[in-house]
This record gives sequence, C-alpha cells and structure tokens, in this order.
Amino acid sequence: MKKKFFVLVMVVALVVSLTACVGASAAKTAAPDYSKKDSWCRIPEITKDVDTFFIYPTEYMGFNEGDPDYATLDNAEMRAGAEGDYIIQASAYADATNVFMPFYRQSSLRHAGDVWKATGNNEGALSGIPYDDIVAALDYYFENCNNGRPFILAAHSQGSAIAKLVLKKYFKEHPDYYKRMVAAYVIGFAVTKDELEANPHLKFATGESDTGVIVSWNTEGPKNMEQNVMTAVLLPNAISINPLNWKLDDTYAPASMNLGSLVLDEKAGKVEIGDVGADAQVIPSRGVVVTNAKVEPMPEDLAKVATEFFGPDGRHESDYSFYYNNIKDNVAKRIAAFLGKR
Repeated sequence: MKKKFFVLVMVVALVVSLTACVGASAAKTAAPDYSKKDSWCRIPEITKDVDTFFIYPTEYMGFNEGDPDYATLDNAEMRAGAEGDYIIQASAYADATNVFMPFYRQSSLRHAGDVWKATGNNEGALSGIPYDDIVAALDYYFENCNNGRPFILAAHSQGSAIAKLVLKKYFKEHPDYYKRMVAAYVIGFAVTKDELEANPHLKFATGESDTGVIVSWNTEGPKNMEQNVMTAVLLPNAISINPLNWKLDDTYAPASMNLGSLVLDEKAGKVEIGDVGADAQVIPSRGVVVTNAKVEPMPEDLAKVATEFFGPDGRHESDYSFYYNNIKDNVAKRIAAFLGKR
C-alpha cells in the first residue's frame, strides 16, 4: 500500500491505478457547497500576507467499463491523489502563501482524452462541471476567505486548463479580484499566443519578477521534440518560460542553475530535495521546455497511458518536481515585487 501511495504521489497526472473502482456518476447538479470543510482539500490557517488558490491535476482515470465521465466529489482515488498533489506541487507555494485547495468534480483522463482526440483540445471536457465547480469555490473563497489579500492562482495539467478558463472568463468578469493577482502559475498545459491576443487583459511573463502575469511551461525530453509528437497538453503556438533562467528564448540553462528538485527517498518513505540533473531550454517553435533529466520507469500500465497522452519522452509528471525549489524562489520574488508596488 505504501508503494502504491508513492507511485500516486510522484506520477501526478497518472497517479491512479487503471483498475481502481470509481464512485457513482457525477450528476449534472449544482456545484458543491464550499462552505463545508469537506469540500476542500486545504483551508489553511492565515499566517501570510498572500494566498494561493491551487487547482490540482487529473487524478481520476475512468478507463473501467461503466466509469462516468466525471468523478464524484467523494471519489476516494481522486481525493487521495489531490493529497499527494499538495505534497509534490502545491507545497511549493506554502512557504510564502496561505494555500487554499478545493476538491472539484474533475473530468476523467479517458473523457478528456476522447475530447482531445476528437477536437485537438480538451477544453470541451472541462468547461462544464469542472469549471463550474472551481467558479463556485472561487466565489466562496473571495467572499469569505480572501479578505482583500493579494493571491496567486496556481495549477497543473487539467487544473491548468481550468485555470486558463478562469483567467479568460472569471477574472474578466471580476476585474476587482484580478487586480490583486500576483501571478498565475499555469504549469503543465499550453498557453498560446492566440489566446493572449484574443484576451488582451492577459499578459505572459517576460522575466523572473513581473507581476499580474501568466507563468507557464510544459516539460519534455528531447525525443518528443525530435519526433514532433503532439500531446494532450500541447497546442499550436504555445509559449513557455524557462523555469531556471526565466527567459522566453532558447538560452540554455544548465542543471547548475537548478536550486533543487523534489525526489522520492523510497527507503525513508518521504520526499526530499535532491539533484536529478534537471536542466532546461525553451524550444520557441514548439512552445515547450526540453530537459535532459531522466525519470524513473513507470509501471507498464501507467507507462502505456503516459506515452499515449504525453508522448514517448514526456516529462509531464515532473513539471513541478524537477524545478521545485526554483518555483519556490520565484514565488517569493514575484510576491516581493508585487508588494513593493503597493
């Protein structure tokens, strides 16, 4: 059981066993009641001047016969997976911010993948139930929890695809909230130049300390680039920033610039900071970050799904863990810049 938990923790978007049992279908009903503590993975004690609102990645696979397209809010695997995501992703924001993390009825990987294969974009799977739940959570958060503090919007994978909808729609409708946004870390799902042009209220980061901006990248190994593989998280005209040197061009950042990756000490049963040789280089024509860092082999069933959705040399599950301490450092710098302007 311990082994299964740590596979869940380290594989991020592919954390759930393909044979997991799933709860009853998530009916298209009203969003969860976010005044209830059980609707949240994390509601923190307020000890910092800035918050983070974190949207976790796909933790519900949905590949078994009869599995519904959307998880119920009480789906055990999804909730356990979200707890793991806090450890390896959302915790990067915890030193500098109060981290809020709602549960939501997310799309299964199978359903989102079907929509992607049919349309070239999985937004159609996310713009209903998942987005509506996150909007309800945001409404509750801003009306009852935020108290006017600056905040960071952060996410990964499916969570980042939903975060893009929040940026394009919700914050356009709520400019009073949006002006308090330090930055949006939309990691592990493509942000495109076309989306930025169509939504002039959005700005992409150009350096390590600009504020009110989107920070985004998708990590791959060289083989994905060489084979020009299309993946479920990559879109045409994507743009990525380098998480080591915070540049948009192809300036190479060696692993010596990496402040520390999050790695699993399986013997000790915990995660810790280590060096996995995670360098980074933006490939502007593809809109990704390529690294030469290696990843541990996955179980065969997970590896098959990972290849289908993220290519033969994907590093999707390591978007956060490879650059963990650099993310922490960057969050602190952007907060300092934002507060310095007030």
